[in-house]
Amino acid sequence: MADASREELGSPERFGHSWDIFSEILPVHEEQFLRWTTGMDKQDWAGKQFLDVGCGIGRNSFWPLTYGAAGCLSIDIDERTLAAARSNLAGFEHAVVDNRSAYAINENGRFDIAFSIGVIHHLDDQPAAVRQMVNAVKPGGRVLVWLYGYENNEWLVRFFDPLRRALFSRLPLALVYALSLPATALLWLLLRLGLGRTEYMRLIRTFSFRHLRAIVYDHMIPKIARYYRQDEARELLEDAGLVNVQVHWVNEMSWTVIGARPD
Repeated sequence: MADASREELGSPERFGHSWDIFSEILPVHEEQFLRWTTGMDKQDWAGKQFLDVGCGIGRNSFWPLTYGAAGCLSIDIDERTLAAARSNLAGFEHAVVDNRSAYAINENGRFDIAFSIGVIHHLDDQPAAVRQMVNAVKPGGRVLVWLYGYENNEWLVRFFDPLRRALFSRLPLALVYALSLPATALLWLLLRLGLGRTEYMRLIRTFSFRHLRAIVYDHMIPKIARYYRQDEARELLEDAGLVNVQVHWVNEMSWTVIGARPD
């Protein structure tokens, strides 16, 4: 299948609409980044060249650059998304933002670290994107992906996900965005009534209403959303040829998986 056809099966233009609205980097985004990159410390980024696949507004490139990374290539394919990323990363001389598909990164052994946070599970051909990331890192370089977890999200898979597929992913974005307001208001109320005992629920209980709405909207709009079991998350990286694969349980609802390209 051609790259363009695979992109059409995903949701770049739908997320582009979201990033055009929620384009600011917030201090709380650093806490989210540190959790999503569990298994790596701030000092691990110092002096490194990294690749950010599906960079969105650039917020996950922003933090390692502040930790002393030597430079980055941050890629996405929606022009609104790229404009936000270029604006947010403008203060970093060695940050490059490029219109490039996850299926056609076309780099070989260039980077110390390649990561993709919250993107792979929205792609049609997830293994193909991971293989591109593996090719992009040096021998011994690390590849990190953050994935939705199936564990503790069974209710989302059973009840919300069918609604997303059948309705929200097909509706005009302006209408979905309008519907995200009452959905966020309900979530905000339930959180204050003590909904949920997972670490993720404790975390988002501290978020502003606008930040919560960005999360709700992002869950409503994609055409594809896969929820990985622990063994499936590990296999995704091992099948791409990575070694020393580690799987970290994040916020009791998602997986951060890290592996190394063989020397």
